[in-house]
Amino acid sequence: MHHHAYLWTGPKARFDQEALRRPPHPDPPPPGSRPELIQRYREVAAEFPTSDLPPLETSYWLIKPRSLVRGTWAAPADAAAWLDGQLAAYRTRFANAAHQDARHLSVLVSSATARLASGHDSSYGFYLERPAYLSLALVTCSPNRARPNLHCPLDS
Repeated sequence: MHHHAYLWTGPKARFDQEALRRPPHPDPPPPGSRPELIQRYREVAAEFPTSDLPPLETSYWLIKPRSLVRGTWAAPADAAAWLDGQLAAYRTRFANAAHQDARHLSVLVSSATARLASGHDSSYGFYLERPAYLSLALVTCSPNRARPNLHCPLDS
C-alpha cells in the first residue's frame, strides 16, 4: 500500500462546477433522450477523467492523469509530512483566521496520518482570498479501500 498526494487551487467558481467533479453515471441516457441531456452526458464522460478539478469522492483522484500526482509515499507519516508542508505554505492565505492556527493544522496532519495508516483517504479544503479554493488530498492506493477496483495511476 502507498499514498498519492494531490493539490488543486483555483477560482471558487471553477471549483463549484460539480458536474465536472463527479463521475458520469455508468449508464448513458437511454435512446430517445433529449439531445442536450445526451450531449451533457458525453461532455462529463469525456472531461471527468481528464479534468484537474478535485473529484467529489476523494478516491476518484486515482483515475485522473498521473501528471496530477504531487508525490507518492509508502509511509503514512511521510505523506502527512507533505500535507504539513502544503498547509504551512498556504496558511497565510486561508480566508478563515481559525484555519491559520498552527495547533489546528497540527491536528489535521495527525488525523491524516492516522487515517492513512488505517487505509483510508484524507482530504481537506480551504477557502483562500480572492475568492479561491485549495484542495489537498492524500489517497491510499493498491488497493483503495473505498474503490478497490480503481488502479494505481502510476501503473498506466
